[in-house]
Amino acid sequence: VAKDRDECASQLVGLSTCLPYVSGTGKAPTPDCCKGLKQVLGKSRKCLCVLVKDRDDPELGLNINATLALGLPAVCKAQSNASECPALLNLPPNSPDAKVFEQFVNSTKGSVPTAST
Repeated sequence: VAKDRDECASQLVGLSTCLPYVSGTGKAPTPDCCKGLKQVLGKSRKCLCVLVKDRDDPELGLNINATLALGLPAVCKAQSNASECPALLNLPPNSPDAKVFEQFVNSTKGSVPTAST
C-alpha cells in the first residue's frame, strides 16, 4: 500500500484541479482536470484506484466522492476500467475496498456518467 501511494504521489498532483469535481463542489471537471487525468492514467492506471481507495485517509485531508472519482475517466473521455482496481492494488476480493470498486462497476453497467464541459 505504501509503495502504491509513493508511486502515485507525484502523479496525483496532476489531479489537483479535479478536486472540486470529485469532492462534489464542482459541476463538471475542468479541461485542466481532464488533461491531468489522461496524463496520470497514461503513466499508471493504478493511481486513480489508489486515490479512491485512500479517499477517507485523514493524512490526505481530502473529501473525495468515490463515485465521482471513478466516473471521472468516462466524463473526461479517458480510458480506464474501475473493475481492474482490485487486481492492480492486490486487494482481497471480499475486502471493503474491493467492494467499493465492484459496486461502482455494477452501478454503471450500461449507464456511464457524463457531464458537459
